Amino acid sequence: MNINVNRVKIFVTLPIGNVEEIRNAMCGAGAGIIGNYDYCTSSVKSIGTFKPNDNANPYIGENNKMEFVEEEKLEVVCNIENVKNVITELRKVHPYEEPAIDIIPLLDEENFK
Repeated sequence: MNINVNRVKIFVTLPIGNVEEIRNAMCGAGAGIIGNYDYCTSSVKSIGTFKPNDNANPYIGENNKMEFVEEEKLEVVCNIENVKNVITELRKVHPYEEPAIDIIPLLDEENFK
């Protein structure tokens, strides 16, 4: 079986108050297109944990203190050729010093018999 990856799913965790800004940045850069629809996203609320070290400049919390933060995890599909631009635009508006970004390759239905 010869499999080509043409699309990925991008997941990013973010503060609840930043969802619209980040959704707009990612989708405006070419993510979230499914067929004849754009701005296709999904999100779930979650609790993120982190402990900034002495060298961190945290957006939320204090250095050397464990934090538990209500966040959303936003996910979008993205064509391979747009990934770099989408990530660049995402980083421009994401408030975290080190945003958690996952890029997962997707298989198209045509790859299966």
